[in-house]
Amino acid sequence: MSEHLHHDVLIVGGGLSGLRAAVAVHDAGHDVAVLSKVYPIRSHSGAAQGGVNASLGNHPDGGDDTWELHAFDTIKGSDYLADQNRAEILAREAPARVIEMEHWGAYFSRFEDGRIAQRPFGGAGFPRTCYAADRTGHHLLHTLWQQCQKRGIRIYPEWQLTDIVTDAGRARGVVALHLHTGQLQAFSAGVVILAGGGHGRIYGSSTNAYINTGSVTAAAYAAGARLEDMEFVQFHPTTLLGTNILISEGVRGEGGLLFNNKGERFMGDYAPSVMELAPRDIVARAIQTEVNQGRGFEGGYVQLDIRHLGADVIKSRLPGIRQIAMDFAGVDPIETPIPVQPAQHYSMGGVSSDENGQTDIDGLLAVGECSCVSVHGSNRLGGNSLLETLVFGKRAGDHAVSLLGAGTDAGADVLGGALARREQSIGDLSNREDGERQAVIRREMQEVMTDHVGVYREEAGLGRAVSALAALKERYRGVTLDSAGSRLNYDLIDTLELGGMLELAHVTALGALARTESRGSHWRTDYPARDDERWMKHTMATRGPGGAPELAYDDVIVTTYEPMERKY
Repeated sequence: MSEHLHHDVLIVGGGLSGLRAAVAVHDAGHDVAVLSKVYPIRSHSGAAQGGVNASLGNHPDGGDDTWELHAFDTIKGSDYLADQNRAEILAREAPARVIEMEHWGAYFSRFEDGRIAQRPFGGAGFPRTCYAADRTGHHLLHTLWQQCQKRGIRIYPEWQLTDIVTDAGRARGVVALHLHTGQLQAFSAGVVILAGGGHGRIYGSSTNAYINTGSVTAAAYAAGARLEDMEFVQFHPTTLLGTNILISEGVRGEGGLLFNNKGERFMGDYAPSVMELAPRDIVARAIQTEVNQGRGFEGGYVQLDIRHLGADVIKSRLPGIRQIAMDFAGVDPIETPIPVQPAQHYSMGGVSSDENGQTDIDGLLAVGECSCVSVHGSNRLGGNSLLETLVFGKRAGDHAVSLLGAGTDAGADVLGGALARREQSIGDLSNREDGERQAVIRREMQEVMTDHVGVYREEAGLGRAVSALAALKERYRGVTLDSAGSRLNYDLIDTLELGGMLELAHVTALGALARTESRGSHWRTDYPARDDERWMKHTMATRGPGGAPELAYDDVIVTTYEPMERKY
């Protein structure tokens, strides 16, 4: 390839956020390309199961639903840490984005009258979650992929981002490594949009795919962008015992019940008015408490029972969940309850961005799970993540178009210098003969995060995590490769990604240690109360001159909804 390739807008990430942004840029008449670590239809968006929220009012019990009520449920679910103007945008634009996907060919499940089916989800006052059986993300991802193919949008599949190139305070492009050949390539762009997904693999127990390492988030942090609210990590309450494969909230939305080893439907002790349909943070803590206090089953789980729904409902509305349970746990949920336990699932924190995806760096936007808008605050409601990709993906694409013009051309010398530095660093790594393997350090990082920065947190454990992660960052400096080859060298890819993962883990643990309250997914056993006087603030992390994270705080944007006690 040439010294550098140019596109008006370059999108890094081929999931729902990135593809929706690409369609917006293309339809505005501009050149756009998508650079993706995997072939786009393998993006983690396809693993989303339960549905996408919109106040359509199609359900017999949902006729009085409004976008304002959706916004309120989102803000309350966030434990009042969401920026309320942005949560309002999410809810207000939801119906148009969902109907747009239907018109583009998404296979939504239907009620008998032909309207899009909707089901109840946790923390929602109305059944507003639109779904395609239990494979909603899969269908939405394929629909958007088809729209990109129809438009002839340029895709660079299986390219790994290594660097975001900036000059004079503006993003000028990226450097990426082609997985097939090991070739490094510079890409210049008028605007770069980051849409690379979450970073759940900093934890050992996660529903996330192996690709969810936060490489774009770490690259933005290294380039000088702020990370926001990284301490808020969602632990999904129902993942399959052992493998931690996601068992959709749609299972509880269809009427699934949780039982402990005494045969008790225990959610009545934690959220009596909504039971299993409490927000995820509450259900996850309830399950973990049952296990910790000896009421779980041996192996650390509870049972999710859907036998009472009957075979016809399970086969028609939850076919994917049934298949997962049979394939990976040897359990047919028509006959036997599913063994479930909490595990890391979603990153509420990410690259700080506004409602148009704008970050602290001119010409650099972020959207989807790698971003923090913030519409989820300290706890995301199920069904809002797929919605976020559609609403803010379009908005980021539109905003990118508005930024094109004078001053957006990159100089070849800037990109060439960044490319040369990355070539040198990989060469140095490949030539190093003595050092630790990346897998050892990665495993220790994941154990630290799972053990000390989990569902329940306290000062001593968080302090140990911060110290351990700082030490792992030092050890990483001497890491060595098993393979020095260039083609399909996943040892090299894993090693490059690990450096960023350690940075994200360090920021997460440090933010959790500093926040001396309990709010949403961040639950401090030594500070069990929410403290609005001190902590109605977003945590902002920047990389300090010595490489250590530095924390500062921004106020939460409050419009209509005054914070109140969060009860369900």
